[in-house]
Amino acid sequence: MAHHARPLPPRRPLGRRRHRHRFPPRPSSRPSRPTGPLRLQPLCRQETLRQPQMGRQARGHVQGLQPWGDQENAAVVRKVQKIGSFVWVSSRAGLSEIDEAINAARAEQSRTGQQQIVGLVLYNLPDRDRSAGESAGELSSKNDGLRIYKEQFVKPYAAKLAAAKDLQFAVVVEPDSLGNSVTNSGVEFCKQAIPTYREGIAFAIKSLQLDNVALYLDATNGGWLGWGDSLPKAANEIATILSMASPAKIRGFSTNVSNYNPYLATKRESFTSGSPSYDESHYASSLSPYLQQHGLPAHFIIDQGRVAWPGARKTWGDWCNVNPAGFGHVPTTDQSVLQNANVDAIVWIKPGGESDGQCGLTGAPRAGAWFGGYAEMLTGNADASVKNS
Repeated sequence: MAHHARPLPPRRPLGRRRHRHRFPPRPSSRPSRPTGPLRLQPLCRQETLRQPQMGRQARGHVQGLQPWGDQENAAVVRKVQKIGSFVWVSSRAGLSEIDEAINAARAEQSRTGQQQIVGLVLYNLPDRDRSAGESAGELSSKNDGLRIYKEQFVKPYAAKLAAAKDLQFAVVVEPDSLGNSVTNSGVEFCKQAIPTYREGIAFAIKSLQLDNVALYLDATNGGWLGWGDSLPKAANEIATILSMASPAKIRGFSTNVSNYNPYLATKRESFTSGSPSYDESHYASSLSPYLQQHGLPAHFIIDQGRVAWPGARKTWGDWCNVNPAGFGHVPTTDQSVLQNANVDAIVWIKPGGESDGQCGLTGAPRAGAWFGGYAEMLTGNADASVKNS
């Protein structure tokens, strides 16, 4: 029988969470996503990542599915709960999330005797998400935001990682900022924020030059910056930022964060016509030579936490709570899967089941809030690698 994409199920009301990046506690029928770290092999010489494991199994979602006799998807949820996603640190108050991740990583390291790597996202630039606005942050450049960002967010962020010398960290730096700078400069607010973005990101990179940290600057996704005329502009903007951070270095770049593009497309969508970056592997290959022209590292980690089904999007600009979609390929560094020497790993950066914002679907909660029905859809449409894991 053909596997048809499962649409968003209407059968139960959606839940909300009070705090970003954490599932609600039991006995809710919604899943309780673990807050533990990524369980990875130590960074090898090339600093590639292996499949993460979550430190605690959530049971709420399974219990919510079982009364409906949905044992198959309940089994998939149990597997999903063992796959790690990065911890998003997106405000000054959220810095405590780093402490929780470190404590959980140390406990797992003590239990297993295996070196732990914690995956983190650094996401709090002033005037953040200045185009779409669904994930606007707490800081404004007009209200001393850049100084606050440096002193009260980046410095304590870096200090926590520096103090945890017994752990390794993979840090994604400021998702979407590069895309806004490259393509949205025609919007006056966006144009005015570019110098703040550059200085803030450069400061974050310089502050995180630690032996136990691998930095990945976010390079948005193939649908945003993968077009022929955007690729050199993206590389130029990256080179500008990194020259401001010099002599600081990064490991590479993250792509497709919180987006829905496939790693290797099984069917090329019509809206990708004319683009060399019609999936994220091709985007990595398309951007790499432009980076190398500037002497920059062409290494990528690619988010496959959620992948849109073919035909789910009318345009590449459809980014909010796309339906139907499913959990993507499980995290891996296996080149027999990646088939791209520029790609370090497939990872899950966006926690599956969290809303993209109050858009895309009627009744969707605010960005970062738990979207229970959406999680069920992702489960039903999960990639075969998840079901077979």
